[in-house]
Amino acid sequence: MNADKVLDAKGLACPMPIVKTRKAMNDLQKGQVLEIHVTDKGAKADLAAWSKSGGHELIETAEENDILKFWIRKG
Repeated sequence: MNADKVLDAKGLACPMPIVKTRKAMNDLQKGQVLEIHVTDKGAKADLAAWSKSGGHELIETAEENDILKFWIRKG
């Protein structure tokens, strides 16, 4: 998956991954993709709900070595 920007939010606890994601999304244009790396397991539900409520599209999720990866297209 190609991303326009990568956000490293590893080691951050809720709500910081969402705060950092919102800030990073503000720097993107509509249709661009943000890749987010987190270690907080709660971020899975949080980022899905945040994407939907913000009009963004959660394209894909993956997990590698206890790191959750998310790809969100800006709406």
